Amino acid sequence: MNYIETTDWMFSQLPMFQRQGKMAFKKDLTNSIALSKHLNNPEKQFKSIHVAGTNGKGSTSHIIASVLQEAGYKVGLYTSPHLKDFRERIKINGKVIRKIDVINFIKKNKSFLIRNKLSFFEMTVGLAFDCFAKQKVDFAIIEVGLGGRLDSTNIIIPEVSVITNIGLDHTQFLGETLPEIAVEKAGIIKKGIPVVVGEFHKETYQVFNKIAQEKKSPLFLASSIIKKVYPSDLKGVYQIHNIKTAIETINVLKTKGYTITEENIKKGLNNVINNTGLLGRWQQLNENPKVFCDTGHNKEGLNYIIRQLKAVPFENLHIVLGVVDDKDLKSILPIFPKNATYYFCKPNIPRGLDAKKLQRECLKFELMGNTYTSVNKAYKYALKNAGSNDLIFIGGSTFVVAEVV
Repeated sequence: MNYIETTDWMFSQLPMFQRQGKMAFKKDLTNSIALSKHLNNPEKQFKSIHVAGTNGKGSTSHIIASVLQEAGYKVGLYTSPHLKDFRERIKINGKVIRKIDVINFIKKNKSFLIRNKLSFFEMTVGLAFDCFAKQKVDFAIIEVGLGGRLDSTNIIIPEVSVITNIGLDHTQFLGETLPEIAVEKAGIIKKGIPVVVGEFHKETYQVFNKIAQEKKSPLFLASSIIKKVYPSDLKGVYQIHNIKTAIETINVLKTKGYTITEENIKKGLNNVINNTGLLGRWQQLNENPKVFCDTGHNKEGLNYIIRQLKAVPFENLHIVLGVVDDKDLKSILPIFPKNATYYFCKPNIPRGLDAKKLQRECLKFELMGNTYTSVNKAYKYALKNAGSNDLIFIGGSTFVVAEVV
């Protein structure tokens, strides 16, 4: 199989959560452990940092990777989902792995993957760990896919465990309350391994503190410890929280004997995009009119985005909006401004919510606009209608952003 045929095979093996939803979710680590053993436990051949959280775990992972690269370490980075190319999920020093690496991994292990009915996510984690071991990375920054306790990545023993924050997302899998979700995220805390927590509430702190004490794991609260404001090339207002979380993680690594200077931190923060290739976080696509996109898609993430929109001067606001069909619209639609023209569209995946249905739901919240047959057509009409001093925002789903970046 060539590269396209290989990735098509991976996508088609079992329903993938990002495309199919709940039916793809596996609450079991048996397959991940079996694949690791089959691959000779590659995750034991490099140091790792494990990053969970409802929002910001992708940005935080990229920031940590950028700083470690500036410090001279060879850094693997595993994140999900991808926007354009599957290989965005697995990078080494900011470069995606080779197509031949994907082809050869599937070719070599295909019979095992089929026999054990591994999911797309499970085999992708195995591929990442295998590549990082073979490339002899010093560190791998591993972003949790979903939850934490039973996520496929949760077979590693990291140098530091990181939890960015807790919000009400994926409640059909992780729980209906913040403490319930916190328990799932805190499942990445390992015995005696330091844990850094970014944002927290009283009720989630109690969960983290209890589990950290049980595991005898030192607990560091980044938002309380880090007071200095560091500039960064990541411009979203919400990035201040991710930066604090990343810096405290770096500080914990320094106490373990790793050499990372203040200059490495400053350079790493100012070169995140260049060092790691991060896309879709308050990313500017056009100047006149100004066009921004962001992958934030739950209540907490969208609240930050709307705050960011209000901070940008404009005459008229245009919003290209698409969502997935299991999105809790009643929780997110009240956040959106009524004084905007909306361009409703469906992201091009099976889970995408029909544009007309989205339009009907938005009408209940006085969000007005027309429907379009694709994300790009919606964007095209927004550009056509917008004046040079207007602002266009594109978002609502990672998969909407993927079609425009």
